[in-house]
Amino acid sequence: MQNLGYPVVFDATHSVQLPGGAGTCSSGQRNFVPLLARSSVAAGVDAIFMEVYPNPENAQCDGPNSVYLDQLEPILNQLIAINKVVQ
Repeated sequence: MQNLGYPVVFDATHSVQLPGGAGTCSSGQRNFVPLLARSSVAAGVDAIFMEVYPNPENAQCDGPNSVYLDQLEPILNQLIAINKVVQ
């Protein structure tokens, strides 16, 4: 896509979603979000999408695969540092 001039966006939170993983609803493995986001930045993506909530357990949807708001800044700092290296 980038070779065609289009930006590539990696959806870090939906990438860890487990549809039907909780039986009657989706589940997720949010613990893998930082690793996958770092890996995608290292691979050269143009942007990262992440669902972030103050308390994902109370989110109306996608809570199990969403990032806690208080964990966002350290993740972003890591992504910025990696991006500076690969640019």
